[in-house]
Amino acid sequence: MTLLTTFTSIAQDITGKWHGVLKVQGTQLRLVFNVTKTDDGFSTTMDSPDQGAKNIPVTSTVFINPKIKFMVSNLAIVYDGEYKDGEITGVFVQGGLEFPMNLSREPIEKDIVNRPQEPKKPYPYNSEAVTFKNTKADITLSGTLTLPKNGTNFPVVILISGSGPQNRDEELLGHKPFLVISDYLTKHGIAVLRYDDRGVGQSSGDFKTATTADFATDVESAMAYLKTRQDINSHKIGLVGHSEGGLIAPMVASKSKDVNFMVLLAGPGISGYDIFLLQSELINKANGLDESALQQELAFLKTNLDVVVKGNDLDAIKSVLTDTLHKQLLSQPELLPKGMEAKDVDTFADTFTTPWFHYFLKYNPSVSLEQVQCPVLAINGEKDLQVPPKENLSAIEQALIRGGNKNISIKELPNLNHLFQDAITGSPNEYSTIEQTFSPDALEEITNWILLQTK
Repeated sequence: MTLLTTFTSIAQDITGKWHGVLKVQGTQLRLVFNVTKTDDGFSTTMDSPDQGAKNIPVTSTVFINPKIKFMVSNLAIVYDGEYKDGEITGVFVQGGLEFPMNLSREPIEKDIVNRPQEPKKPYPYNSEAVTFKNTKADITLSGTLTLPKNGTNFPVVILISGSGPQNRDEELLGHKPFLVISDYLTKHGIAVLRYDDRGVGQSSGDFKTATTADFATDVESAMAYLKTRQDINSHKIGLVGHSEGGLIAPMVASKSKDVNFMVLLAGPGISGYDIFLLQSELINKANGLDESALQQELAFLKTNLDVVVKGNDLDAIKSVLTDTLHKQLLSQPELLPKGMEAKDVDTFADTFTTPWFHYFLKYNPSVSLEQVQCPVLAINGEKDLQVPPKENLSAIEQALIRGGNKNISIKELPNLNHLFQDAITGSPNEYSTIEQTFSPDALEEITNWILLQTK
């Protein structure tokens, strides 16, 4: 029996490339494990082609036929699989979350998702790859400028993406909202500049160390670039910011007379601290969390957010959070979110003490909104659970009025979520399952308002 097992293990050759597709909330990510034989076992690297990452060291490769395990310690990744008939069936685990993923010798194609609004080439307008320099940060940003086919001296908008590393299409969960918005606006005579965030795609720089204020300098650089173009009307440059982009746009417009108009798509009107607590409550409710667990999680979040906003030294804040959480795990686990374990503590503390998150929590949007004098359109979806409309639209309007702005349009559009999709509940869990990328009604509302400001 022992001899048979040994022979079977030797006979199964697992060396070579193993291809898989990881599916997470509508996003599909190809992964490749490259296994080679060594004197004392196996050595493996991992590629993530869709993220442009190659030869990521796999810390450990264990094969005891038919079981196989890959571990990538610094990314908290574990893959547990079972080898059978030339394929591996298994589960990909990262940060406590589990996703089924099978591996094959042959490359696996992604499932085709239906996104009917996504434009197809050739476009009925000109599309130009451009680069521009942010001299303050010493980085180069890469983007796409779309221009109507006929004419010159076009009004133009700069699209400003939401939180997290985004490419020029603001691509997420299988959707490309900025591509759809750009296509629609350009077809209606408005030029559009959209660009990869710093450190993303073809743009240089470090995204992880940047704050919202740093991203504002990227927008200022985009404006400076557009003013050098002969085919752009430098007196009709507008900013269109989505989510965090709606926080950045007023920061820029409050300091520059070159901003002719501004559109805030689900832009914050209250502090990041208030938004974070509010969205946590609304999203958890929509996802069915019971009231007791909800109140426990909100109390936990508030306690830790208070630590973050009251401090200035991120290392010291991180130390306090880490020590407090470990002590609570030992003595008061009932105060922590259900299912939280020791391995989650460092991830939580790291997330709460990034420069971006610290700045976002403490920043009050009214500071810049009160200084904005250009025309402003602020719109939200009625079912937006991430930047809830009533609290934020009201705060935006009040701040603009306090500052003396006379040209304000505030719109709450029915049935739309944070991505401006027609939605059922508004929960982020729906984003990827909805075929629509951006509501036609919202596109028309935005376009008509811009054309009115630039006629």
